[in-house]
This record gives sequence, C-alpha cells and structure tokens, in this order.
Amino acid sequence: MSALRWLTLDVSDNDEGVVTIEALASTDAAGHAFALAEAQSVLDWAWREFPDGHGPADEGGLWDHDLQSGVDADGWHAVTLTLTGTPGFAEAFEREFDLFGE
Repeated sequence: MSALRWLTLDVSDNDEGVVTIEALASTDAAGHAFALAEAQSVLDWAWREFPDGHGPADEGGLWDHDLQSGVDADGWHAVTLTLTGTPGFAEAFEREFDLFGE
C-alpha cells in the first residue's frame, strides 16, 4: 500500500459506471517536482497493474488518464492527474493508495 503525500484526491462516478479520480496538488516551486513525481508513481502503478487496459471507456478501456502541469497566475505550481476507470480499477486504486486512510 502506498500513501500519497502531495496529491489530494477527489473521487466521483457517473451513471455509466465510470469512476473519476482527480489527484490535485498546488505547491510552491520547491514542491512541484515532488508532486509531479508522485503523479508519475500513480501512473506507473496503473500501467503496471492494468498494462493492456489503457484507453477511453467508450472504446472498452479499463482506465484512461490526463496529466496537466503548470504555473498559476499567483506563482503556485499546479499538478492535475485525472484518471477515469471501471469500478474494478477504482477498487484496485483504493487498495493501493489507501484512499480512505483505513
């Protein structure tokens, strides 16, 4: 099990059974590399655990992602990793990243 230190998670689902996990970080310049590295570790886990399942849900994918990084107008550095996936992907994510701190 891996604990996330830099990313804050928000989880939601829709009527079609797609779960969205948003992992967000807003840091000063010194913390930005750590937040990006943590986002990459999440992606590394997803590729390792679901290597053949990447792709949009409407095309049969088990999970998909979008990673954004930039500097806000106030100088804070933002990292946003959006993962979408099946309930099975979300359950595996929950187990790996201790989503609810249990």
